[in-house]
Amino acid sequence: MIQPNARSTPRAATASEPSASQQIDARIQSLEDWRGEALSRIRALIHQVDPDVVETWKWRGVPVWEHHGILCTGETYKAAVKLTFAKGASLPDPNGLFNASLEGNTRRAIDLHEGDTINATAFKALIRAAMALNRAARTAAPAPRGKAPRRSA
Repeated sequence: MIQPNARSTPRAATASEPSASQQIDARIQSLEDWRGEALSRIRALIHQVDPDVVETWKWRGVPVWEHHGILCTGETYKAAVKLTFAKGASLPDPNGLFNASLEGNTRRAIDLHEGDTINATAFKALIRAAMALNRAARTAAPAPRGKAPRRSA
């Protein structure tokens, strides 16, 4: 299994609470079948694109990869590994990787099933596009609203 040098959740883990990266490691190890291998491979591809990606653990057990916002999640189900891109509907997908959650206005997902392979080049392009979209949204965000400065008479 690949052990990326990942940054973890911004909240520091305590001695009794493992970091998000450690929780993701544990999830991958607990999946003693193709799902653990698939999640490990996806994680490695994300880290190849963005070595500074922040790994978080949300919603009571979902691995999340973030860079200026959520890039994607890695949910595991009995028959699938679901990679949900938070802003997937706004991402170019010329290779047609998105095959789930296609009806929504915001998210898109890739469902991987046993025996599936993912086009690594196309997946990395999706991660890069998600990073760019998050970065653009961050720079385009309006300044916080506060009181207007007083004018001198």
